[in-house]
Amino acid sequence: MNTIVMILTAAALILTMVVPFAIYFLGERTRRRFKRSLVTNIASFFGILLVASLVMLSGTATVQAAEGAAGISTGMGYIAAALVTGISGIGSGIAVASSASAALGALSENETLFGKSIIFVAMAEGIALYGLIISFMILGKL
Repeated sequence: MNTIVMILTAAALILTMVVPFAIYFLGERTRRRFKRSLVTNIASFFGILLVASLVMLSGTATVQAAEGAAGISTGMGYIAAALVTGISGIGSGIAVASSASAALGALSENETLFGKSIIFVAMAEGIALYGLIISFMILGKL
């Protein structure tokens, strides 16, 4: 039952992409065809998403399914914590690399810009700290 609903939902979501293109390219050549295809796309996508969510959440849950899902949720929590830490570290590294090199260039020309430049470098480093805090919060829930 669940796989049938998922297949039908995937097919319906694919149709939400195909039908607006058909309306746009095969419909009448007016200036409103873009708006019509966009409204069709948005309405059908969110309508199908709402119906699919209601169908998926209306199932019954058993105790055995909840016990089996406990191990999965712990594993997913560890993966989430690792992703948060890793991606925020990569983003922070990219931000610090560009802001620190710009700060050094600005300091070599005008030494009074030290306060402003250090703020931008510290703000870029804050991204990694926020990611680390969020990963600790995720690990605390496990």
